[in-house]
Amino acid sequence: MTITRKEPATVTSTMPDVRGHGRARSRSRSREAKPTNFFGIAIKMPFWIFTAALAVIFLYPLVWTAVRSVSPLAGTNQTEGWGLGNYITLAGYQDGILQYIGNSVFVSLLTVILTLVISLFGGYAFARFQFRGKNALFLATIAILMVPYATLLIPLYVLLNLVGLSNSLVGVALVLTMFQLPFSTFMMRIAFESIPKELDEAAMVDGCTSWTVLWKVLVPAVKPGLITVGLFAFLAAWNDFMAPLILINDSAKMTLPLAVSNLRGQVQGVVDYGATEAGVVVLALPCILLFLILQRHYVRGFMSGAFKG
Repeated sequence: MTITRKEPATVTSTMPDVRGHGRARSRSRSREAKPTNFFGIAIKMPFWIFTAALAVIFLYPLVWTAVRSVSPLAGTNQTEGWGLGNYITLAGYQDGILQYIGNSVFVSLLTVILTLVISLFGGYAFARFQFRGKNALFLATIAILMVPYATLLIPLYVLLNLVGLSNSLVGVALVLTMFQLPFSTFMMRIAFESIPKELDEAAMVDGCTSWTVLWKVLVPAVKPGLITVGLFAFLAAWNDFMAPLILINDSAKMTLPLAVSNLRGQVQGVVDYGATEAGVVVLALPCILLFLILQRHYVRGFMSGAFKG
């Protein structure tokens, strides 16, 4: 008996080559996407040019000042070559640069602490509680922003003199805190209102009091707003010139901006531009470093409440 082996029949598929068509479609899409990307870049190009021009405009004075503070300049302590002669002059001015930096740090930190504490409680009260005269009180607080800053310094000087805080760094910090509170309270109210009240209710159901809800639930949630308020308060206190000028009489209690201003004309009215530029660099460095470190929280703090439903 002979067994004949049959070869399997070859089945020809009539299905189209899906992979080939898929590759063709992807290639056509990539070719079509190129003009779209180029068109998008062309649209964004004016924006990039505009922002780059703004960056150059704002950064050029800072870079120029930093370079000139170490470059040779006639009439300064750095007349030949590049070096730190202007910074040596700044360091040895009157009571010393460290004394004035310490005064500015004390005023700035006290202003930040007072502003954060008061605006935190004020924003929480305006956002979460209902009481008689709430809106009128908030409008009165915001109305302080419309009062010119310099017009209040003389009455405040008289008031501080009555309570024994004239010619005092604490008095300067209190005045600077007062001018920061309207904006800070406004920011903190927005930050608290952006948080759903259901979080408060859920925490209270679990047995928390209003105080516990504030510290355990809401304060971590409004951290970006607190950082924004604190950064604004620090920058305003660190760079303020008018309040120390009016309220401080003792040279040993001068803040750094006031000391740098007095340094300009220390010898027969001749301006020492090198030492002045060195003082500007010392003034700017803490502000730049803080902003770079806290930039992400700063932006999030400003966005608080922007998308509130």
